[in-house]
This record gives sequence, C-alpha cells and structure tokens, in this order.
Amino acid sequence: MMNGLNDVEAFLAGKQEGFKAHVPQEVDVKAIRNRLGMTQARFSNTFGFSLDAIKHWEGGRRSPEAPARTLLTVIDKNPAAVLTALNPAAFAAAVGSSKPSTVRVRVRKRQTSSGVKRKTHSAEGGKRTAR
Repeated sequence: MMNGLNDVEAFLAGKQEGFKAHVPQEVDVKAIRNRLGMTQARFSNTFGFSLDAIKHWEGGRRSPEAPARTLLTVIDKNPAAVLTALNPAAFAAAVGSSKPSTVRVRVRKRQTSSGVKRKTHSAEGGKRTAR
C-alpha cells in the first residue's frame, strides 16, 4: 500500500509518469443520491445529469459510462468540491448567505462495517465534519 502512495506522490510531484486513476466498474447512484438527501430531479439539476439517465441508472436499465462513474465517485466522496467546480458563484453565495440556498447538500450519517463513522462533506464552506 505504501508503494502505491509513494507512486501517487511521485506522480503529483512530476517525478513519475503513467499514473492511472481507478474508475469503479459499478456505482450505486441511488445510494449516493440518498446520502445527499436529494430527489432524482434535484440531483439531476444540481450535478448536470439528465433526469432520464438517473432514472435508467437507478432502475438498472443502463449503467453510467466511465466519465459519469468518475464524476459520481467524486460526488460521493466530496460533493462540495463538485458544486464549487460546476457553479462557483452559486456556491460562494451559499457560503456567504445566512439563508439556505439551492446548492445546500445534506449528507446522512453512515456507520461502516468496521464501526468507524464516515467523514462527510457539507456544501457550506466545503468543510469536513465527522458525523
């Protein structure tokens, strides 16, 4: 495992070429959306997917292609980063405003099988919080 981390550090420092990111073969779109507390329509509007695609993915009629799986993985791990990248002005307004905004993301608590609680992300400032 340490060799892998060393390879990543070398790649990021420009000392190594050929690093390849791992794109998961399967992504549970419904689980990601539910953890964010969003409807299909809101998830679609927030992250730029078509509503039909989300319905087909969740219904098992289609699977997301590699670029969509990559984005969905980032949304799962750090939705605030995606919101910031896709719409920085709306994200900045949400952070600077005292009122809730349409870019608010709520991440539900989840206990892992090892008993360690998952770190979650909030759209308010993109701060990590343990829940």
